[in-house]
Amino acid sequence: MYVNHLRLEHYRNYETLALNNFGNVNLLIGRNAQGKTNLLESLFVLALTKSHRTAKDKELIAFGSDHAVIGAEVEKKYGTVNLELRLSQQGKRAKINSLEQRKLSDFIGALNVVMFAPEDLEIVKGTPGIRRRFLDMEIGQVQPSYLFHLQQYQKVLVQRNNLLKQAYGAGPEMGTMLEIWNEQLAEHGVKIIKRRKQFIRKLQKWAEQIHEGITGGLEKLELSYLPSFGKAEEEDEAVLMEQFMIKLSQMKDQEIRRGMTLSGPHRDDLAFHINGNEAQVYGSQGQQRTTALSLKLAEIELIHEEIGEYPILLLDDVLSELDPYRQTQLIETFQSKVQTFITATGIESINANRLQDASIFHVHEGQVNS
Repeated sequence: MYVNHLRLEHYRNYETLALNNFGNVNLLIGRNAQGKTNLLESLFVLALTKSHRTAKDKELIAFGSDHAVIGAEVEKKYGTVNLELRLSQQGKRAKINSLEQRKLSDFIGALNVVMFAPEDLEIVKGTPGIRRRFLDMEIGQVQPSYLFHLQQYQKVLVQRNNLLKQAYGAGPEMGTMLEIWNEQLAEHGVKIIKRRKQFIRKLQKWAEQIHEGITGGLEKLELSYLPSFGKAEEEDEAVLMEQFMIKLSQMKDQEIRRGMTLSGPHRDDLAFHINGNEAQVYGSQGQQRTTALSLKLAEIELIHEEIGEYPILLLDDVLSELDPYRQTQLIETFQSKVQTFITATGIESINANRLQDASIFHVHEGQVNS
């Protein structure tokens, strides 16, 4: 997968921008707050139709404009595709080769990206919500139908929580309504749980191998899914459905008292262990950083395994955060294999002599010069 051309219109601090002449490795050099991260973000948004930095689409639209457009020509193994995503107050419209897509889930997956930013350390040491978001974003790229079930689950969850808030002291008809929501919640929930478990198992295979290589065989990394009910290894949908319904029944009185749903994939977590010890609690800063790096490199290989080609790699100011050894490990992983976009405040912060045939773009106040 290779981006030949990128076009922005009214996106963040870019009024209009057209960039081509990309290489395998592309360095975006400039001082802070000039628009380097905005460029990387635009590729991420084009891939997933949402930002990794904000949940509010209006923040992506330039001040004073009523819309923003991201367009790219992407070379894939089956040919070249032209992608366009238009953001406005009315919502999002996506096109592939000028054909508008009926659903955004039909558009997601046309471009695959792996983003690595300093805040990704929070995947290891942050809250469960950050880890769930990581799983949802990455699974959604390779299995767009996952996003459908996630969206439906979240809609049902809101409705069920509203009902629980009203259920305390209500009559028997409220119990009937709750049963209906329980079935819908479980129906979509088991799809999410099953696919998360499958994804983590595949990610474990690659992450363990990569982590062992980075640490010279001194550390063994293990990933484990922590469901809010049932066993982590169970993937049979019928069994999961039964377990989910039983758990909802068991938690009914407590949920009514608290006015919220207390079990389901929205409460699950992902754990990391290094040599048997929990990385979030006992891992050093270096071990946590290496774990995050191993995860991102594993993502690259997993996406290749799933779709048959490598994604675009986006490195937002992370090379300067890594020591020379980890920089070298990362560079050697993507060199000549994955088209990569790297932001940095200066060339001196990067082990540039390891980079072959890098294209350099200078970013200054929303203008880009090669």
